[in-house]
Amino acid sequence: MLAAARGRGVQASGDVAIHQLFLTEDDLDGFDANCHLVPPLRTRADRDALRHALAAGEIGAICSDHQPHDADAKLLPFPETAPGISGLETLLPLALRLVTEGVLDLPGVVARLTVGPAEILGLDLGHLSPGATADVCLFDPNEGWIPTPDTLLSHGENSPFLHTQMHGRVRATVLDGRIVFERASDR
Repeated sequence: MLAAARGRGVQASGDVAIHQLFLTEDDLDGFDANCHLVPPLRTRADRDALRHALAAGEIGAICSDHQPHDADAKLLPFPETAPGISGLETLLPLALRLVTEGVLDLPGVVARLTVGPAEILGLDLGHLSPGATADVCLFDPNEGWIPTPDTLLSHGENSPFLHTQMHGRVRATVLDGRIVFERASDR
């Protein structure tokens, strides 16, 4: 639809939540409230179409769709729970998994997380060049870790990716030239 709209001269952009590139309606088996999302999970074919559109450049940004909730928001019967995933800390390792799975190359993933969103918003951000704002995320693409309630910094622990092996972890974040986050070595 994005490609068709652009073909007609419409200025159209799109993003995709990282979890929509991995989860499908099959993950709803057992009615895990951590998979209660808006939009809801779809078929494997839909997920694969999103991956194809991302690889083809039709989708310009990947987002975390970070929606942390207190534990009690996910304790009710499935349809009564709050929709959303605590997705900020799993954004990078899942995006790097797209590289491992051959969906995008590393520069493509980095672009969809940085310059792609900035371009959609019309901002001169997301790139490194002389005179540009020094916003940098330093990460170790090989660091293995397992998200658990004890390892997540977010207060929301609502993630279907808990207890799943991840590779890639943010070590530090620099915003406008200042270090605003630095991971302690024990977390």
